[in-house]
Amino acid sequence: MSNAKVLPLLDPAEAAGAAKPCCPPLTERPFTAEEAERAARMFKALGDPVRLRLFSAVASHEGGEACVCDISDVGVSQPTVSHHLKKLKEAGLLSSERRGTWVYYRVEPSVLAAMGRLLTMAPAAG
Repeated sequence: MSNAKVLPLLDPAEAAGAAKPCCPPLTERPFTAEEAERAARMFKALGDPVRLRLFSAVASHEGGEACVCDISDVGVSQPTVSHHLKKLKEAGLLSSERRGTWVYYRVEPSVLAAMGRLLTMAPAAG
């Protein structure tokens, strides 16, 4: 039996670092109702200090992903950690993969860049 794993192909735009933002930069134009909902979901998820710490732990972990066993020391119980990770996933900030008994989390591709673009000030005209 082979241990080979089929890997997904990268979108060339994403591979080049082009993020798919949830919304335009705040200074570009007013948000639509749908854009505001998506952005609010992301920021609401990050508005909790424990969730922000978990998101930061995953984003900064070596290899770009972290086992829940490596990031759960944030001062709350394991069920609470699981709850917060679920909220981050629901907001589209993390994805996960079960490997045996452990779950590994990673920041969704281009999320950090998209969030950065959302908050970027547009250059002054002329």
